Order: sequence, then C-alpha cells, then structure tokens
Amino acid sequence: MKIALIAHDRMKEQIVQLAMAYESILAKHDLYATGTTGSRIMEATSLSLTRFLSGPLGGDQQIGAMIARNEMDLIIFLRDPLTSQPHEPDIIALLRLCDVHKIPFATNLGSAEIMLKALELGQLDWREVVREENEA
Repeated sequence: MKIALIAHDRMKEQIVQLAMAYESILAKHDLYATGTTGSRIMEATSLSLTRFLSGPLGGDQQIGAMIARNEMDLIIFLRDPLTSQPHEPDIIALLRLCDVHKIPFATNLGSAEIMLKALELGQLDWREVVREENEA
C-alpha cells in the first residue's frame, strides 16, 4: 500500500512519534511525505520514504496528483485545527480527492492509529479492489 504522511508544524512531533510507534507496520509499505515531515521521520526511524515539497510549497498538490491517479491508499495528515493555514484550499482539495477515490484520510492521532491497526490486520486490502475497479 502507498501511504502519505503529512503534518502541520505543530503536529510534526506527533507524526514522528506515530511513525516510531508503528514503524514495523509502516516499513512494509511505500511511504510518501511532505518536506520537513519526511525529514523528521527519516531522522527518527529507519523508514525509507519518498519526500515531496513542503505542503504549502506544493507538496500537498504533489500528493493530490497521486490521489487523482488513484495511486495512494491511505493519507495520514495530522492537522493543526487551532491554527489558520494559508494553504487550506489545498488541504480541502486533498480531502475531496480522497472522498472521490475512496481513500481513507486520517486527520488526528486517534484516527491514524485506528487506520494503522486496520492496515496491520489487512482490513484495508479492499483498496486494491477499488484501485482495480477505477483502472478498468
């Protein structure tokens, strides 16, 4: 599965801790991240991932392009709900694309952990069927 890891500045420490806690699960998948988030995760873990630009500089849109092509299976985007984001329209676009392509989108630590546990149990394998249907 292809998984995107994204976090707003105030949430970066949480996503690093999440990656550390679930490293054994994440290591089995293709990981993608926006700029600084990816750097921080790679520094703290042995995970290998593809880094895109910083979110506000186009990284969200790069991930969005993969979603639009149905090339992403899970988005973990730890958002800071208390800080206004100048690239909020990009974030809303990601959410909309995930809805269109039936891609799970976790926006906080609780939902991210549930998604990762489900991933470990094979409960997101249905994404392969959805991906194949969309390719047909």
